Amino acid sequence: MQDRLRRQDRKEKNLKVYPAAVGDPAYLVNFFLFLYQYWSAGYVNLVYFSRGYFGFAFDLFGIFSVISRKILGLKVIQFLFFIVLLVLLTPLLGSYMSFVFQKQNFGYFEKGIYRLCSIQPEKEMTAIEYGKSLFFFNGLGFLTLFFLLLFQHLLPLNPQHFPGVQPDLAFNTAMSFVTNTNWQAYSGETTLSYLSQALGLTVQNFLSASTGMGAMLALIRGITRKTTDTVGNFWVDLVRAVVYIFLPLSILLSLILVYEGSVQTFSPYVEVITLENQKQKIPLGPVASQIAIKQLGTNGGGFFGANSAHPFENPSGLTDFFETLAILLVPAALTYTFGKMIKNIKHGWALFIVMFSLWGIGLGIAFVSEGYHNPLFDVLPVLEGKETRIGNSGSLLWTVSTTATANGSNNSMISSLSPLAGGVAMFNIMLGEIIFGGVGVGLCSMIMFILLTIFLSGLMVGRTPEYLGKKIEKEEMRWVMIAILMPSSLILIGAGISSVLPVALSSLGNQGPHGLSEILYAFSSSAGNNGSAFAGLSANTLYFNLFLGFIMMICRVSIIVPSLAIAHLLGKKKITPASSGTFSTNTPLFLMLLFSVILIVGALTFFPALSLGPIVEHFLMIEGRLF
Repeated sequence: MQDRLRRQDRKEKNLKVYPAAVGDPAYLVNFFLFLYQYWSAGYVNLVYFSRGYFGFAFDLFGIFSVISRKILGLKVIQFLFFIVLLVLLTPLLGSYMSFVFQKQNFGYFEKGIYRLCSIQPEKEMTAIEYGKSLFFFNGLGFLTLFFLLLFQHLLPLNPQHFPGVQPDLAFNTAMSFVTNTNWQAYSGETTLSYLSQALGLTVQNFLSASTGMGAMLALIRGITRKTTDTVGNFWVDLVRAVVYIFLPLSILLSLILVYEGSVQTFSPYVEVITLENQKQKIPLGPVASQIAIKQLGTNGGGFFGANSAHPFENPSGLTDFFETLAILLVPAALTYTFGKMIKNIKHGWALFIVMFSLWGIGLGIAFVSEGYHNPLFDVLPVLEGKETRIGNSGSLLWTVSTTATANGSNNSMISSLSPLAGGVAMFNIMLGEIIFGGVGVGLCSMIMFILLTIFLSGLMVGRTPEYLGKKIEKEEMRWVMIAILMPSSLILIGAGISSVLPVALSSLGNQGPHGLSEILYAFSSSAGNNGSAFAGLSANTLYFNLFLGFIMMICRVSIIVPSLAIAHLLGKKKITPASSGTFSTNTPLFLMLLFSVILIVGALTFFPALSLGPIVEHFLMIEGRLF
């Protein structure tokens, strides 16, 4: 009887619903955005208090979690929910982006920007003019950010009075954010002023992502247009990407982050007394606004050194879910945008399936690897290097997603993952930004592999290769090979040189195969414009700041220039009508060929290096040896 009364008492407390005014904005926010509150905890949560207001949210996923414990398991339900939401949002956002970039009229705010900047939006550019505008704009952004970091001690919004950033680190950071890499050899809360973070890094997060999207749009126009040498207007593409896509999405995600506890302020750091009666400074800053665009623009650079493992960047299970979704959302939706713009939606879904399959396989391998018993720890799951509030599954989902997309943010220590899980993250980057990839340039990289697959298929059957009605000839293939081979070459050359130079080896935090993985991952992350790190490598040295900075620049150029060159070559060609002998790019056969070419190229290029790093470390781990 007493047990039944206690259960009834708990039930009455849990089911108590507080009234809220229908016009209360907090009510609507609760109802529409926070159905998924405390998803990682996996319990029924029927009551939610809005801060400063009364409101309620019916946590459907809490019910699903209770059911999942007895049927499929909590993790399975969580991943299914994530995947279903990603698939549903892909055509919605993809259609919207297609409309934005193909509309002929210009909005009032858009016109105001063009008038202020003396831009002629109706004027089309050739691929060369488009490239000149793109690289001029990026060069100007690099110089602005470089000098902003150098002289931040002389500028306002520096309440902690941080000194100017040392020149080699300023070079590396500026190049990193302009190229959408966001490699960070520093901790933001101890190095950068609020002005550097907000005006410098956050602005480049918007602009570098929009630049990548511009390169993609030029390539798509080159494929779809015929007998023309124009590929659009870079300034129009840039403005529309920022104003209509990244800015609205970032505002929405920022509001969610602030609501959940992320900070957004220009107040100085706060000093508090801890439970141990010791003084501690709590870093603050305009965090939420930077975190939102860092995820949506596949940038990844965090406000704090701990990145998205920091509670001010990623306060709850809800924010962890939305931030992980934001990492994949825009790159995934661009496959549908591509299908709409080429008037072949099936082909867009075909690319999504290939990308999703590579992502899913990597995620599966990572989960299996984390389940291997480590005799030195003798515990499962191993949570060293992971946030307990996020857990093992949330950490692996984030890690595989962030390396599949050139995002590079992290909510756990990648170096602490099992060897094969860390190897999956590394291999995702090595493939060259094709598993969804960075915003815009990821799709460009996938198109390079599509052209390679079609060219090889044409050679096997003795037909001139064609893609969407355009003949693929030797000029296009030269640029394809540059785009595919340049990053791969720089990864292996840079890692090989650094593996023998004392100035590089002195930065290692570990020896043996794990030490090699640290070096290999650093160069893979820089060449793939990813920005994540194994973190055992002390990269804030003159050697790594300059070497990795130049690799970021070269590899960014090596995908954008070939994309514009191929757009120029294909745009001048006629579109050949499909015939009975045309090799369809929507069939399962083509998907299998494309999938195989991607894996073969990746395996042949990187298997020897991976064998000496994460693969051999995995077998040594099973024997009880760590490095």
